[in-house]
Amino acid sequence: MNNKDTKKKLDDISSSFCLAKWKQVTLHLQNGHNHSCHHPDTHLVSIEEIQKDPSALHNSSFKKGIRQQMLDGIRPPECEYCWRVEDAAIKQKQEIFSDRVIKSGNQWASPYFNECLDAGSIDNIDPSYVEVSFSNVCNFKCAYCAPHISSKWMEEIKEFGPYNTTFKFNDLDHINENNKLPIPNSEDNPYVEAFWKWWPELYPKLHTFRITGGEPLLTKNTFKVLDWIIENPQPNLNLAINSNLCVPQKNFDQFIEKAKIIQDKKHINRFELFTSAEAHDKKAEYIRTGLNYNEWFDNCDRFLSEVPNSKIVVMATYNLLSITSFKRFLIDIMDLKRKHGTHKMNIDIPYLNHPRFLSIEIATPDFLHYIEEQVEFMKNYSELFHSYEIDRIERIKNMFEAKSNESTHFQKDFVIFVDEYDRRRGTKFLEIFPEMESFYKTIKEDF
Repeated sequence: MNNKDTKKKLDDISSSFCLAKWKQVTLHLQNGHNHSCHHPDTHLVSIEEIQKDPSALHNSSFKKGIRQQMLDGIRPPECEYCWRVEDAAIKQKQEIFSDRVIKSGNQWASPYFNECLDAGSIDNIDPSYVEVSFSNVCNFKCAYCAPHISSKWMEEIKEFGPYNTTFKFNDLDHINENNKLPIPNSEDNPYVEAFWKWWPELYPKLHTFRITGGEPLLTKNTFKVLDWIIENPQPNLNLAINSNLCVPQKNFDQFIEKAKIIQDKKHINRFELFTSAEAHDKKAEYIRTGLNYNEWFDNCDRFLSEVPNSKIVVMATYNLLSITSFKRFLIDIMDLKRKHGTHKMNIDIPYLNHPRFLSIEIATPDFLHYIEEQVEFMKNYSELFHSYEIDRIERIKNMFEAKSNESTHFQKDFVIFVDEYDRRRGTKFLEIFPEMESFYKTIKEDF
């Protein structure tokens, strides 16, 4: 079914009806939060709810209330992202489809249309697309990450406090106010316990299951899932696991071993490994404290070489510190594509929105030529880069050209951040990014 037909089918129920509220969920088990897609903020599920019914991890009372609003044609404020897109389409008289439509038309959603209607807002329903984070344990401190997602960030903020930027970057008080502080890993976690109680019922109904983090290869629960799949084949399941690919060797060896068994015996439909990098060599290591770039590259190569019918998706979150080395990074991606095939090595290029002081919005016009070269480079090697991959870098260029000057006040925050970052982590920004010296010093002179 195309987007136009999907939209009509949804709108026949109500103009705010979205199947993702019934069939998709991301579970942040480290703090008991969930949301049904990545646009709305998360909400806390009470321990009392999951003790009565483990499926309340998805079927929370809050979410059931949102489902009723959708059935009644009320636009939930938390879904503002889609409403802006749909209102813009009406205003511009263009056929632009929001994620409400795109997600509802997906294979994990559209076949369950009637099931969602039958469940309504009262009955429980099992999701077909589940992402889960078991823990915030992580050996990285990526520049734009947060303590409730990375235990290394938590250690740093507890030692030094938040960064002295305008909005106190990574302030634990703010995280605490939003009930997002993780349950200590040394304590029993009732949300993880509820997940495993629900899992035998949930597993056979899954279309897509993705494990995120923290770093998934540092938690025993990831390997428990892999063992479950080895013992209980699910030929229709699409499995995805995130990893920074710089975990201890024994962890990675164990992961490769189990992944090979699952793929060799065709226990699932598809296996995808998601990993992240968005710059080259020392610049990448600066952005992602804990990263060994050469080890990351070698482990990408090893996974694709040793695990049959596997695929890697590189999530390259394009940010201010990506701009000057991204072309060189693309050459490494291209080498892996040449060796293993373009169908086995893909790159996604979203752009960083938060924190704003690391967004390309604050870059000066003289950085544009780097992005133009990257667009031209990918176009020149279109036999290796898919059209949708090229579209993503073109979107970055268009966004950069259309950016306003309103965000330049975040430039000061950028300098405050990198100065403190260097002090805490023993790094040297200007040695690693000498081509950004003029940008940095011009901002600093205005202090």
